[in-house]
Amino acid sequence: MGLPCLWTPHYNRARLDAHLAAALKYCTQITHRREDVPHINISIIPGHNASAKDKEHLECYRRYVKSSDELQAQFPTILNKVNIQMGIRTSTNPGGQKTFTEDVLKIEKCGPDEDYLTVIDVPGIFRLTAEGVTTNKDKKLVIDMVKRYIRDPRTIILAVLPANVDVFTQEILALAKEYDKDGEYTLGVLTKPDLVTEISGKIAVCNMVQGKRKPLNLGYYIVRNRGGDDSGKQDADGSDLQDREGIFKEHPWCDLPDLLGQMTDKAFPMLRLETRQILTEFQEALEQLGEPRQTEREQQKYIMAIAAQFQELVRATLNAQYSGHRAFENNKLRLIMAIVSATEDFDSDFRNYSEERQFIGDDSDAVDEDDSDAVDEDDPGSDLVLGIATVGHVDLTKFNPEVFPELKKVIATDWDIKDPAKGIMEWIDNIYSTSRGVELGAFSPDLLATAFREQSKKWGPMTEEYLSKVVLMVHKFILGALEHACKDERAREELKISIMDDLLTKYADGMKQGAFLVGIERNRKPYTLNHYFNSNLQAARGLRARKSLKGGAHWVNIASDAAVPPQPAWYVKLDSVKDAVTNKSNAEHVKEEVHDILQAYYKVARKRFVDNVYSQAVDHYLLSGPATPLLLFSEQWVLDLDAKQLAAIAGEPRVTVDRRERLRNKIKDLEEAIEILHYWSGSMMRKIGVLASACFLVSSLLARSNARSKLDSMAQENIHTAILVDEK
Repeated sequence: MGLPCLWTPHYNRARLDAHLAAALKYCTQITHRREDVPHINISIIPGHNASAKDKEHLECYRRYVKSSDELQAQFPTILNKVNIQMGIRTSTNPGGQKTFTEDVLKIEKCGPDEDYLTVIDVPGIFRLTAEGVTTNKDKKLVIDMVKRYIRDPRTIILAVLPANVDVFTQEILALAKEYDKDGEYTLGVLTKPDLVTEISGKIAVCNMVQGKRKPLNLGYYIVRNRGGDDSGKQDADGSDLQDREGIFKEHPWCDLPDLLGQMTDKAFPMLRLETRQILTEFQEALEQLGEPRQTEREQQKYIMAIAAQFQELVRATLNAQYSGHRAFENNKLRLIMAIVSATEDFDSDFRNYSEERQFIGDDSDAVDEDDSDAVDEDDPGSDLVLGIATVGHVDLTKFNPEVFPELKKVIATDWDIKDPAKGIMEWIDNIYSTSRGVELGAFSPDLLATAFREQSKKWGPMTEEYLSKVVLMVHKFILGALEHACKDERAREELKISIMDDLLTKYADGMKQGAFLVGIERNRKPYTLNHYFNSNLQAARGLRARKSLKGGAHWVNIASDAAVPPQPAWYVKLDSVKDAVTNKSNAEHVKEEVHDILQAYYKVARKRFVDNVYSQAVDHYLLSGPATPLLLFSEQWVLDLDAKQLAAIAGEPRVTVDRRERLRNKIKDLEEAIEILHYWSGSMMRKIGVLASACFLVSSLLARSNARSKLDSMAQENIHTAILVDEK
């Protein structure tokens, strides 16, 4: 059929030239939309298979006219240009490459009195191809376009059929039946009744209209076409126009608004749901922007809220209270868990690798932290006890310092640990030989200090490695907590810049404290009041004596009483004890004594040092002290900012201010639309004016938003849409 008329609320129409419209080889979408200023927009909607280049080419076509009369006058020219733009081959555009196209010509009529109605005219279905004009590919393309439009249950299918042919052979009825099995939204339109001349043919058409043959739930309607010789000019008194308009004011055309109302009732629950979903999206977008930040007070309040949330995460992680915060679902923010694991590794590594040369008997220490007979669990020199729950083990290798270039001047990146060397007695012999004086059965006090300083050479690098890992963990936590507390990327980056220098200073303070503790331990004369030094020393001497006596011992059964069964034990002759003690040179005795004293003191100093590094450099300087980096970004820090600093961090760019205002307007309009949609429901919504009011609120909102296309089609097409499909 020809291109339909442009409808207005009072059903006045600007007739588009039928002889031009009949030649259309693409869908034509005529949309009515309510706006304050009357105008008509003409554009092209690219087909869904169009390439990016074709889309850009088609979308650049735009025409604007002020009235239906102006469109009537310019339409032949507009149609020719549209055909050229789409590449349609016509008599005026013989160079076109297409016979049909999926692109859509959109004519949008706007005005203050318009109702929301969209009519889509699809190309007519044809069975036979014309050589040099149409192909089977063209036939399939048209069928696919028709199917794509009629499958939507919120549209009305106007199946246009010529009355002067056998209706039962027309494919459109079969297609409509396929997608509208219950016949709820298919309406038959019989055209050209004036061409039915035979009585039997007229009776057949009447039987169809009366539902006696091939019935449709919505029925068939007869439409008289304009004649081929009709020029379209109106009589002076408008009688010809009145005659044509009178057809649509009589039965059965006057029933069409009721049909639209019924479709509206079915579509409104989904419309309300989709409108509320869009409202929720806008509300979430506004919430992500946070509170307005235009004044100094608003900016301060905004940053203080971030600082409060940040400190809440700090307190939670230091107390290992992970269950109450979603941020800790990611283990990267479980700081104290990582610190505990790193500290345990540091203690273990220090015990196994910190000595430059391996002590004799390290594999079977008589007195060590695992020996409950020699070490009191409550003693400060025993293993480090944090009193904090450990949640799993953290692989420290995932902390790549290259990710944080700002830390390169603060931390160490060479984390290689070497095993202790062998040959400690030869090394002691060398030190003793180069430092001995005139001593009788003794050695110089400087010998032990020199030996300890040399034996603890790896304390500095290992401590630096441990503290570097802790700094990396703290730094990563701070950045992660900031990201969780501050959603605004620009404000978060400004915060990082503002606190970074102070953070690096505090990290450096922790590193310096570790170096300070290393210097205290290594650069002083060995001395301790810890009684475990003497216990360790005596145990080492006992082990040495036992080892020297073991070669002459015998395994025998000894009974101290006749009533008691004999017990197996090692038996040593007294003369062997004498030989074990006396058969040593003075130098050998001194070297063994130096080894045992150095080993006993080293164990005490090592445990003391590990405790001090954690309690001072880590806990006091980096975690829980009054000036740790974790406490830097706080409410007090925010209060100390001046107006310029507040604006630099929290000041909103103009684009954010405009976006907040747009979101507020959208939310307001959507809330009003939802109220109307809830109030006006059921049969009351059949009043087209109320429907238009509700849709106008939605459409006016979307006219100012980037989301227009989503709800615009819902409000304008799915509510009032008629799909016209005809047979050639």
